[in-house]
Amino acid sequence: MKVAVGSDHAGFALKEAVKRELEGLGHEVVDRGADSADVSVDYPDYAIAVGEDVAAGQVDRGVVVCATGIGASIAANKVAGVRASVVTSEQTAQLTRQDNDSNVLALGAKTAPSIAEALAWLRVWLETPFAAGRHERRVNKIRDYEAHHLKP
Repeated sequence: MKVAVGSDHAGFALKEAVKRELEGLGHEVVDRGADSADVSVDYPDYAIAVGEDVAAGQVDRGVVVCATGIGASIAANKVAGVRASVVTSEQTAQLTRQDNDSNVLALGAKTAPSIAEALAWLRVWLETPFAAGRHERRVNKIRDYEAHHLKP
């Protein structure tokens, strides 16, 4: 799987851990930045870049990281075709893939209990397939709305 990753300065250390984990699992990683924890940068720049990679089909999925994951998920979700979800447990990681077919994972560097737990959530998210069925009808409603109401 090809995965784009991006973070702001607050999420840099966790993004780097995510990159190592993805590579260790055999995935190809596209790093959209940031390049350091030392310089303050704006999470929308990186989250939108990851979202655009996903929406364009240049990567299979994306991971965005900021202090809480919330801002990065909001920014990524502005890109049509992105379903970014903040994950806070193994259960939310599983359900966002299973029920919502999320294609961008958002993690909070300051809210995850530890890097190890955030990486466990990442693994669950990567391994969980979309259940389709009744959930597909709901995801298709989102796609239909985007197609008819969002500007390209």
